[in-house]
Amino acid sequence: MATSKKKGKRKKERVEDTGVVHVKSSFNNTLITITDNYGNTISWASAGKMGLRGSRKNTPFAAQLAADNAAKAAMALGLKKVSIEVRGPDGGCDGAVRAIAASGLSIQTIRDVTPLPHNGCRPEKRRRV
Repeated sequence: MATSKKKGKRKKERVEDTGVVHVKSSFNNTLITITDNYGNTISWASAGKMGLRGSRKNTPFAAQLAADNAAKAAMALGLKKVSIEVRGPDGGCDGAVRAIAASGLSIQTIRDVTPLPHNGCRPEKRRRV
């Protein structure tokens, strides 16, 4: 008995021409996710996915490679205009924003959505040596 199994979900053929680029930069890696206006992921990339390991992942060059890769994949699906939301320390974010601008996507806005505590958690006690 022959049964046909589907090998996962197929990618959307076309998307709307506007979207949001989420850039999350940490001290170890940079993640770039491109979504439509409803939050559905169109494409994503990270410095680790680009083949960089260790301390090279947290450089602006690694963020630039990842952003360029994600932007090209989204442009192939029909994306033209984006708003950028940046989260985290500056190093990887600047490289990612420059790469997105150079890739041909039209940037509408750039927002910094880094979470800031309003004196929330109590800090650890001071270390005694």
